[in-house]
Amino acid sequence: MNELSINIHIAGRVYPLTVHSNEEINLRAAGKLIQDKLQDYSKQFNLRDQQDALAMLAIEIANENLALKRQIAQSAQDTEKELDEINQLLKQVQL
Repeated sequence: MNELSINIHIAGRVYPLTVHSNEEINLRAAGKLIQDKLQDYSKQFNLRDQQDALAMLAIEIANENLALKRQIAQSAQDTEKELDEINQLLKQVQL
């Protein structure tokens, strides 16, 4: 895979990154999402300190991450239960 040097701009700072070419689009989109959210928080809550906006964004992202992990775990449990039910039905058919 090709590696690229890119710059991500967040909260008035530039973060140089070396990334695989297949990661570039997602990382640029992530940088834009972060920057857009920071601007939204700064306007919505009249924040003067970017640190406050960054902290609020970190909390939001962590919360979304935890919710997605719970959904994935629940989905895995549901799938396992359905597979067990299918296996029970198959055992009945084989008799």
